[in-house]
Amino acid sequence: MLISIAISIVLVLYTICIIIASILSKKARLWVKGRWGQFDKLKKTFKDNERPIWVHCASLGEYEQARPLIEKIKQDYPDISILVTFYSPSGYENRKNDPLPDHIFYLPQDTKNNSRRFLSIVQPRMAIFVKYEFWFNYIDQLDKRNIPFFYVCSIFRPNQYFFKIYGKWFAKQLRKCSFFFVQNEESKRLLGQIGIHQVEVCGDTRFDRVREIARQSYELDFVTQFKQNSKLIVAGSTWGPDEILLARLLHRIKGYKLIVAPHEISRKEEVLRFFAPYKTVCFSELDTLSTVGSDGGDSILGNNDVLVLDTIGLLSKVYKYGDVAYVGGAFRTGLHNILEAAVFGIPVFFGPKYSKFNEAVILVQEKGAFSIKNSREMAEIIHQFESDPQYYEQTCNICGGYVEANAGACDKICNYIFEQHNSSIINN
Repeated sequence: MLISIAISIVLVLYTICIIIASILSKKARLWVKGRWGQFDKLKKTFKDNERPIWVHCASLGEYEQARPLIEKIKQDYPDISILVTFYSPSGYENRKNDPLPDHIFYLPQDTKNNSRRFLSIVQPRMAIFVKYEFWFNYIDQLDKRNIPFFYVCSIFRPNQYFFKIYGKWFAKQLRKCSFFFVQNEESKRLLGQIGIHQVEVCGDTRFDRVREIARQSYELDFVTQFKQNSKLIVAGSTWGPDEILLARLLHRIKGYKLIVAPHEISRKEEVLRFFAPYKTVCFSELDTLSTVGSDGGDSILGNNDVLVLDTIGLLSKVYKYGDVAYVGGAFRTGLHNILEAAVFGIPVFFGPKYSKFNEAVILVQEKGAFSIKNSREMAEIIHQFESDPQYYEQTCNICGGYVEANAGACDKICNYIFEQHNSSIINN
């Protein structure tokens, strides 16, 4: 009881801090504005006993994990609506107009009163939490209302508070979950140590998502016009330290061009400064280039060394054209999605902070991906690829084969949920 009260107090203080921060921070303003009048909007939306399936994601990355599940549910049960909630503005603002879910909202802050009001209005027939979203008031209310809820794509580690002496209360809350679908055997073992046995190792639904994208038939003419006869590095979700490394890398290797997609496109001017020594063009300028004429436009685009992808939604498709991929975040905030690149069977590079990302650890061990500390290390490996084409091809096959071998989590999860809980979910 005391812990529950303490958590609620912390969340109230956190909300106050965000409100204060919203004076200066655009992201904080979006967080506050998105939740303003939230319950009135929910009441207007859910008033006919709709009983949706509720899927909650922290942000954009978790939504990509949820997307294959949503697609399969919509395909198999078209009469059941899907509500997606986000905690972070980076998830909600980027996907608020996505036509796949029926409804998209911010998640009201996890207080006892908010969780009661939310569930009373929405009345979900089930809930799916993606990866790490442990909101204990919502967990408690779902349990009290006998609403089945599941965790998918979860990963647990020994240093998490659930497995410490002081974490007994939190472990007790987790035991209320209907079922856990985890990514690896260690997670299953750790949950077993705290009395949670409703667990299955199913892997990561992102494998299904990236495989689906890779199988789509599409052509991006602007990439082929930019690349021409050069080799191409595609760098995704980059931050400052990544871009500094890549700018230095281009001095060390010959015959390569670079497409760079910053994690936050609002940083475009900073990115352009990093690549000032090179002929650089932005995706947002391509329409202007095309007005030169078909031949002239192609020539102007092809004369550039760096293309900054200052748009959202194209990166996962651009990787298809790369000879080498670089994925950002592992110098700073944590590694971003490397599977989007690996699915196309190209070597993947990233910085040194990747130990919490299971797919990165495995691909480094199998020598399909490479953790590097500086541009010199990356240049040396690229030179090895050039001098030994068989080595390059072997590396490519490791990446592509790894993704293909680990796809299928979506089917496993959906089959279990709807087979075991069919009457309570579908017929309610």
